[in-house]
Amino acid sequence: MNRVAMILAVGIGLASPAYAQTAKISDDVVKIGVMTDMSGQFSHESGEGSVTAIKMAVEDFGGSVLGKPIEVIVADHQNRNEVAIAKAREWYDVTKVDLIANLINSSIALAVTNVAQEKNRIAIVNGSGSSRLTNDSCTPNSIHYAYDTYALAQGTGKALIKEGLNTWYFLTADYAFGHALESDTANVVKANGGTVVGSIRYPIDTADHSSFLLQAQASKAKVVAVAGSGTTFINAVKSAKDFGLTDGGKQTIAGLLVWITDIDSMGLSTAQGLLLTNAFYWDRDEETRAFSKRFFAKMKRMPHMGDAGDYSSTMHYLNAIKAAGTDDAKTVMAKMREMPVNDFFAKNGRVREDGRFVHDMYVYEVKKPSESKYAWDYYKLHAVVPGDEAFRPLSESKCPLIKK
Repeated sequence: MNRVAMILAVGIGLASPAYAQTAKISDDVVKIGVMTDMSGQFSHESGEGSVTAIKMAVEDFGGSVLGKPIEVIVADHQNRNEVAIAKAREWYDVTKVDLIANLINSSIALAVTNVAQEKNRIAIVNGSGSSRLTNDSCTPNSIHYAYDTYALAQGTGKALIKEGLNTWYFLTADYAFGHALESDTANVVKANGGTVVGSIRYPIDTADHSSFLLQAQASKAKVVAVAGSGTTFINAVKSAKDFGLTDGGKQTIAGLLVWITDIDSMGLSTAQGLLLTNAFYWDRDEETRAFSKRFFAKMKRMPHMGDAGDYSSTMHYLNAIKAAGTDDAKTVMAKMREMPVNDFFAKNGRVREDGRFVHDMYVYEVKKPSESKYAWDYYKLHAVVPGDEAFRPLSESKCPLIKK
C-alpha cells in the first residue's frame, strides 16, 4: 500500500504543473475589453478597426490560452472621461476584464491607466499619443504601444527643420494629446535651431477653423503645425488649402499626427507633399501586406498604425500569458517586458520599464496623384528613425518607475 501511495503521489506531482498552469487563469476566461470611440470624431482612427484587429489576433492565437477561452467585449467611451472611468471600474470589478485595449483619446487613456493601476489589471494604449503615459503619468500596469507625441515630434519636426523650415506656428487641439504634441514638437524645433513664433488652441469639436487659420497665416511662419487629429485635422488641412496658405510655397502645413484614413478622406490632391511620422505602413514589406490584405477583407480599408498596434500588442499579451502560465497582471507585465516582439509591426521591439514599447518609426511623404500607382498607394519613405532615437530616453524621463 505504501508503494502504491508513493506511485500515486509521484503521478500527481508530475501532473500538477500542467494542472496548476490551467488553473491560474482567473475566472476560467481571459477577457479583453476594447474601450474606444465607436461613433465620434476619432472613430475612423479606432472604432470598428481596433475591434476587428483585436478579434483577428484572438482568432489567429486560436481562441484560447492555457486551455481557457479568450473573450472580447466592446464599449464606446463617447470621448467622455466620466464614462470611460465608470466603465473601466465596472469592467475590472464586475465583468472581470483582464486587459483594456485601444483607449483612443489621450485624456481617457491617462484616466483609465490610473484605474488599471488601482485595480491591478492591465491597460494597453494604441489609439492615444500623449507621451505623458510613459513619462510623469507612467504606471506599472500599462503599456504605450504604437506611437507617442515625442516620437512624432522627433520624426516630423527634425525632418522639416533639416529642410530649412525653421519658424513654426502651432494650431493645437485643446486637450491632453494636442498639448503634449505641441510641447514635444516645440522642444524639438527649439533644440534644432528653430523658432516658435506663436500658437493658438482650438476646441476639439470645432468645425470652423477660419479665425484660427487667419492668425496662422498672419504669423508668416514657414510651418503651420496642426497638433491634433480626427475630423478636425482633416477640416483644418482642407481649410488651409482653401485659404491659400500653401500657395506658391508660402507656408507648409505639417500634420503632426496623420492616419492613412485621413489621407484617403482628403485625397492625394489635397494631402500631397505632407510629411508625417508613422509606426506602420501597409505597403512597407511582404509581412505588412499580408496582414493588411486580411484586414482589408474585413474592413474594406487598409489598416493604420493603431490597427496594427492593436493586433500586435494583443498577440504579445496572449503570448505572455502562455509563457507565464497565468493571467496575473504583475506576472504578465513582467513577461511582456522580458519578451521581445518580432512580427509585421516591429522587429526586436521591447517594452521598457516605463511602459514604452520601443520600435522603429518612419517618416513618410504623401505622394502626388501622379505618383500613386494603385489603391492606397499613398506614401514614399523619407527616413527611418531607430527606436532608441524615436522615443524619449530614460535619462530624460520623469517616470517614477525608473531607477536612477
